[in-house]
Amino acid sequence: MFHHTHGYKSHSLQLELVHRPTGPIIPGHTFRVSAVPAPVPSDLNEGDLLLETLYISLDPAMRGWLDDVRSYVPPVQVGEVMRAFCICRVLASRSPKAAAGDIVTAMNGIREIGILSDKHIEKPAFLPPGGKTTDLLGVLGMTGLTAYFGMMKIGHVKKGDTVVVSAAAGATGSVAVQIARIQGAKRVVGTAGSDEKCRWLVEEGGADVALNYKDPEFRRKFREATPEFVDVYFDNVGGEQLDMALARANRGARFVMCGGISQYNAEHKQGPKNIANVITMRIRMEGFIVFDYKDEYPTALGQLAQWLAEGKLKRKETILKGGVRIADEGMVKLYKGGNIGKLLIEVKNADEERPSKL
Repeated sequence: MFHHTHGYKSHSLQLELVHRPTGPIIPGHTFRVSAVPAPVPSDLNEGDLLLETLYISLDPAMRGWLDDVRSYVPPVQVGEVMRAFCICRVLASRSPKAAAGDIVTAMNGIREIGILSDKHIEKPAFLPPGGKTTDLLGVLGMTGLTAYFGMMKIGHVKKGDTVVVSAAAGATGSVAVQIARIQGAKRVVGTAGSDEKCRWLVEEGGADVALNYKDPEFRRKFREATPEFVDVYFDNVGGEQLDMALARANRGARFVMCGGISQYNAEHKQGPKNIANVITMRIRMEGFIVFDYKDEYPTALGQLAQWLAEGKLKRKETILKGGVRIADEGMVKLYKGGNIGKLLIEVKNADEERPSKL
């Protein structure tokens, strides 16, 4: 049954990969925006859902999904819709998992309307008191979960630790900083790419010290900010900052390898020169993908929601308006560090006809 309050859209805009990039994404060249006939309820097979995209998540991992290399997911193929996590409203359903009007999170891609099998959606979203719809892609979504599992399961952050988080004003980094603070870290140091981000980190984001990596004195300040060396390094950038953290690592340090955004667009990759410190300092360096912990999502989300309700965890988001047409520019903004917190594209405002169950 079609959810009648939405009317019917004849066409759906989608962002398709045209040229596989070797360096940075080039707006208007790497992708194209296409208008395709919008799917309708009669197109649904058993178990399918017709989804309308409300918000699109822009994440550093997206650049990696464009490289034709062995990874944890196959690359986006030329001609395909660009992969992306989205908050969607169900327009029509042939699945017992969700009904018309429900809000779900799904890998619906950068498109306005799509059909997905219910295997590819999380069950209808539950928002705790005080939650916002956009939290489903932020603090209560993959972003929050990534920070949680990285800091808790790999970082094993504890009282008295010195913790350093790179890209600390980004979506995942900003949550990781706050979790370290909640868990009783003695000192939390964040790095970011602007003085504005550094101010936000110290004034609102829970960091004791925030360092601008573009500062000519960054190396000296990094040493001074870690007088007792580094127990947990939560890495989102790789490159030079990873090398600096290796040089300052304490014996038995835990290096949480979450991302390497400094290298994603680089044509010549730079590895760490100080890798031998892993041996001398007995560092445990471990990579992870949030999907590894799928079975533990409910527990983690419960904890994140509680911290949010208690005011221990703050959300921070940058929302770009303009829908599918501005998505490639939004990705460029992400890699240039033009956001604080979670970067989202609004396709349709979720508060128009907000479902009562949320």
